[in-house]
Amino acid sequence: MADDYVRRTAITRLSVDGEQRELLEETISEWKRGCQLATDMAWGKCNAKSDVQPLAYDDVREETDLGSQHAILATHQAAQAITGCLERRSNGKQASKPTFTAPTVTYDTRTMTLFDDDTVSLSTTESRVRCELALPEAEDGYQRQYLDADNWSVTESTLTARDGDYFLHIGFRRPKTDIERDTAEDGTVLGVDLGIENLAVTSTAYFFSGRELTHNLREFEKVRAGLQQAGTRSAHRTLKQSSGRELRYVRDVLHQASNAIVDEALRYECDVIAFEDLTDIRDRTGASWGHKWAFRTLYEQVEYKAEAAGVSVKQVGSAYTSQRCAECGFTAEENRATRNDFRCVKCESEANADYNAAKNIGMRYVRRGQQSSRRTGDSQLALKSGTVTPSGGFTAHPDRFEAELTDKPLPQRANPSG
Repeated sequence: MADDYVRRTAITRLSVDGEQRELLEETISEWKRGCQLATDMAWGKCNAKSDVQPLAYDDVREETDLGSQHAILATHQAAQAITGCLERRSNGKQASKPTFTAPTVTYDTRTMTLFDDDTVSLSTTESRVRCELALPEAEDGYQRQYLDADNWSVTESTLTARDGDYFLHIGFRRPKTDIERDTAEDGTVLGVDLGIENLAVTSTAYFFSGRELTHNLREFEKVRAGLQQAGTRSAHRTLKQSSGRELRYVRDVLHQASNAIVDEALRYECDVIAFEDLTDIRDRTGASWGHKWAFRTLYEQVEYKAEAAGVSVKQVGSAYTSQRCAECGFTAEENRATRNDFRCVKCESEANADYNAAKNIGMRYVRRGQQSSRRTGDSQLALKSGTVTPSGGFTAHPDRFEAELTDKPLPQRANPSG
């Protein structure tokens, strides 16, 4: 079962020659055609993989140049996309028939093979290509902890083309330990809110600014647009160099932010780091594509760094975390008049809006334990001044921690699920 595994993704660029590039481009094009064909056939009829595959497989094989296994994967991709649309509709959101335009291809263990010499073999529409993984020179790069470990096995992965480069998002998994399976909802929780003005804010009032990242992402986007419009060979070379600089810069920022979040969790002796669900974060924050990628990459970096330190990383529902008052629980759009400021219209408490959201995210995970079928949850939210429980119990940190006036015990609530 999927729940019995811990899953991670390691992203690395591929080194390809001209012939390999042509084959990969052709495979991407045929993959999009295959996914769209399967979707068109199944739309309004079925969405389960076991139903879409027999319905569309023969047509995908006949009308595209995809191999048999990639044809199967294309029907599965179509099923997954249709299911996502149905789920959005069930949540009251608009969702039309999926269209496949992203330059990606899904690979599994039958269509992709990793070798010990840091190369990978990929199926294409004609033959397999064997490419080098452009791994960091440092032997302790984060990809190595998965590539070189016996307990991590390769699972479904994704090839993505971007600005003339190819990136392989390699999926890994390992069985959960007995401790990880026994997820008792106890311990101390650090809530984390992600955003534009502040890339990350914790429930302990640690702020990691996002202003410089936002500015530089916009500048990179302007440069990229200008070079793409020029379309010359020189512009293409410059675009490739610029994309490399952008990727290195963003990854450096995200590594700093992820280190800071994990350090904060360890400083406050937290057992869990809680993020909000990232599924619709672009819609909620008005983020660009670059920000959406950065949010997900930051989460993944925190996940593997925290795991190494013995801290779990979880996601909780995102509904109303920006509108709910972390002090009294009153929820209203009027509570957040601006992007940065939160002022509860009921209890009149004031706080930075991202900080208020971080506390709500953390407390939502805390409440999850109290509402579980086992009712074993005995966890607490980490604040700058102490820890707090949903019932209002407050424990101050030792004197070495700096107190903050906005951290005060939550009032007793008749319904802790609010």
